[in-house]
Amino acid sequence: MSSSKPPSIVIVGAGPAGVRAAETLVAAGLHPIVVDENVRSGGQIYRQPPEGFQRSKKTLYGFESAKADAIHQSFNALRAQVDYRPETLVWNCDAGQLDLLHQGRHQILDFSHMILCTGAMDRIMPFPGWLLPGVYTLGAAQVALKAQGCVIGGRIVLVGSGPLLYLVAYQYAKAGADVVAVLDTASFSGKLRATGALLRQPLTFAKGLYFIGWLRSRGIRIVEGVDNIAVSGDLKVRQITWQRNGKSEQLECAAVAAGFGLRSETQLADLAGCAFEFDSLNQQWLPVRDAAGRSSVPGIYLAGDGSGIAGADAAELAGQRAALALLQDMGKPVVLAQAARIDHALQGIQAFRRGLESAFPVPVHWAREAADDLVICRCEEITAGELRRSVQHADTIEMNRLKALTRVGMGRCQGRVCGAAAAEILACASGKTVAEVGRLRGQPPVKPFPVASVMLAQQLATSSQELP
Repeated sequence: MSSSKPPSIVIVGAGPAGVRAAETLVAAGLHPIVVDENVRSGGQIYRQPPEGFQRSKKTLYGFESAKADAIHQSFNALRAQVDYRPETLVWNCDAGQLDLLHQGRHQILDFSHMILCTGAMDRIMPFPGWLLPGVYTLGAAQVALKAQGCVIGGRIVLVGSGPLLYLVAYQYAKAGADVVAVLDTASFSGKLRATGALLRQPLTFAKGLYFIGWLRSRGIRIVEGVDNIAVSGDLKVRQITWQRNGKSEQLECAAVAAGFGLRSETQLADLAGCAFEFDSLNQQWLPVRDAAGRSSVPGIYLAGDGSGIAGADAAELAGQRAALALLQDMGKPVVLAQAARIDHALQGIQAFRRGLESAFPVPVHWAREAADDLVICRCEEITAGELRRSVQHADTIEMNRLKALTRVGMGRCQGRVCGAAAAEILACASGKTVAEVGRLRGQPPVKPFPVASVMLAQQLATSSQELP
């Protein structure tokens, strides 16, 4: 980063964290570049439908409609003061430079400072039948509803763990979908034990209770403490079975939405050279950051769920805080009392977050106990048995060696879907902890994209260099 050049500040992501970061920087007189994959701002949580769709914010976001509207309005007010680049994928990051893809064209964007607000995606735990047509993630089911006003169809069963399970069930039932059951892997007793921590945010806690009560009042079955879930069918989902207290049950259904909490999207921080550490609360390797959002790399800041799952409210605060840290580091005036208030609020949310993780544990034993023929990596069709055999026959005890020997995580998703389950299997088979087996190193492109666009850019660059 050269001090002789004006700062080029990039914010990746236009969700709650990115919008509040941009707002803070603009208020300080700066003109950041905001790059976002989506067509419109709002991120996943406050995703906006395409222009022309006629659904009210109250219908789309329910209790959170005021917050969603505030984010959308805030960003609309900023549009003239930021360099906004929607529908743009950041697929690689080097020192001071991003590789972008917009409308099939490759672009390079230099930066002096960057705030990564990359969000999160569903955490997946494979189970028998998870690759059948008709099985979706909870996040995908919610995107279909928000973005297109569509439901995943037929008799729907939602399964998994975490607050999103009940929220999506409520949103689907409210939209008129035929939700027949919610199968929660978390137990009632576990939730009861976490009540004290959950009451750190009584309004959020009350909303969760409302969703459950609303679903029960409509006759939608809610089963807690379920285990050994399996989906069956020939060419599509026909039935789901599960066990509870040692007894098996089954339901006829046409679609299943499954999710087991969220995992942070950390690939760009990895490619940027940020240091990582294993976070026991999120059960994931996360980029190291201080309380203000500074990463281990000078000039790179982290905010929102992309640096640790904490929810939309925390993302707004973290976006503001990271922008204030950036301003401080640039030597610009910052109201320290404002930063202290944000720090205090984030600490309170973190205590609530610990309660959620305790109430809704991820059923990692599903991966550890998976049958040898269960496909874990759907891109490369790698089974649990192949992963175990690598430990038995090649003494594999580390994730990147497992990847090299089996090709797990080497496909289109780059381990974003299968990585967590593969790590659990490796840890169990090798007698290590998940932290000890390490993490898959990030590789560009972080998401699939047409190679032809980059090849064309390279050809054009080569041609221009050869001109006399």
